[in-house]
Amino acid sequence: MGFFTDAYDLFCIPPVTKVLGRLYYYDPTTGKPGSLPPNVSLAVNGVALCGTLAGQLFFGWLGDKLGRKKVYGVTLMLMVVCSIGSGLSFGSTAKSVITTLCFFRFWLGFGIGGDYPLSATIMSEYANTKTRGAFIAAVFAMQGFGIVAGSAVAIIVASGFRHGYPRPTFMQDPIASTPPQADFVWRIILMLGSVPAILTYYWRMKMPETARFTALVAKNAKQAASDMSRVLEVELEAEQEKLEDSSPENDYVLFSKKFVSRHGLQLLGTCSTWFLFDIAFYSQNLFQKDVFTAVGWLPAPKKMSALEEVYRVARAQSLIALCSTVPGYWVTVLLIDRIGRFVIQLQGFFFMTVFMFSLAIPYYHLRGQPCGDKFCHGHHLTFIILYSLTFFFSNFGPNATTFIVPAELFPARLRSTCHGISAASGKAGAIVGAFGFLYAAQSTHISEVDPGYPKGIGLKNSLIMLGVCNALGFFFTLLVPETNGISLEDLSGETGDRYEKFASGRPNRTMPSEV
Repeated sequence: MGFFTDAYDLFCIPPVTKVLGRLYYYDPTTGKPGSLPPNVSLAVNGVALCGTLAGQLFFGWLGDKLGRKKVYGVTLMLMVVCSIGSGLSFGSTAKSVITTLCFFRFWLGFGIGGDYPLSATIMSEYANTKTRGAFIAAVFAMQGFGIVAGSAVAIIVASGFRHGYPRPTFMQDPIASTPPQADFVWRIILMLGSVPAILTYYWRMKMPETARFTALVAKNAKQAASDMSRVLEVELEAEQEKLEDSSPENDYVLFSKKFVSRHGLQLLGTCSTWFLFDIAFYSQNLFQKDVFTAVGWLPAPKKMSALEEVYRVARAQSLIALCSTVPGYWVTVLLIDRIGRFVIQLQGFFFMTVFMFSLAIPYYHLRGQPCGDKFCHGHHLTFIILYSLTFFFSNFGPNATTFIVPAELFPARLRSTCHGISAASGKAGAIVGAFGFLYAAQSTHISEVDPGYPKGIGLKNSLIMLGVCNALGFFFTLLVPETNGISLEDLSGETGDRYEKFASGRPNRTMPSEV
């Protein structure tokens, strides 16, 4: 439920930005509906990602120092408070509203960031070897339902307000098209993100610390046995002497010579693949509304009222999620312990590259020719199908595996920290994608550029660049070893010789399955 909340909070922002632009940035001299200026749009879209990056590094490190459970509730309460705070504003001017929103969304992202390393590490340390991949993937797959829930809430809220306050389109009446009550719409959408987090808090506090942290890091075999006896409802006997006999060779610290020789390439692989993947993934997700408008799947903004635009953007987002995002996640859950992480990630990057180039190269043919406010004689359905397939293979591919593998490769005392570093690399890619795509996707013709933006390289060339990122991710995947069917202690080297056997193989070699 933490990841359900994470996805809701991060991806409910596209319809929110539409109504914010209409309410606070309408300029009658332009003859167009209000839209967020470039710097404001960058801030609203990017500030939560910046907070997430910082939270991943901080809570990842803290999870290894204090324990997973001790900081797990803190991240959730931070998300609750900041979800509510995001819907408030200290003042009624555009500046005060956006400043308040950005402040709370940064700290919301900070809490969300902590959920990445902690949730992945806790699930990997509780799961058994045979089904570990499916359990961690299932945690991450809740993101799909969170995206759908965010869209569904936006649809329901917008529909309710449209029914209560019917308004003409912008073309018919620019002022009346945006009712004052629309100011409640975006606030309600953002604040409802606190509900699942509140409902989850009690159950998080009831969870004991993971036995692997208690035994391998805190060196308390008796407490670890007691906790696992309670979880599994069986009697377990503590074996403290096994912990005291552990090899001093396994006491190396992060970025030491021993760590780099054992895990340096693995960390480079997990960081680089997550970075490259998130450039493409977040560009696609955060700016779906712009892609849909460009290919004519959404009407021009001036042909809609403010509330209708929120409704239509959220509906388009939910259709993509239901038809491609959610199925991709759960196909991964079904197959990850059968065909392995390496194969899923490799084929995901491959097909994302293929479909992205299939969109980009014939882009103008698929889009059609401009005719008034829309594009005619295009192949819009083909475009949407190809666009949906890139989402399917991103989720039945690197979106899940980049989250899973860092929670398996590294020793218990560094596991949360290394996962946080890998996840933060991903969010750095998301920031590059979110900030860069906004400018890059602008038209190459100055007359077609959105107000306040410089000329860009166009949507076609932007999609080609995203395809290149996916292709690079394919090759960097070769640095990431297969972890399927191998215990965490064997993978990390905490059991000695087994690591040497594992490490001496090819990075993509699948080891025999062990339970």
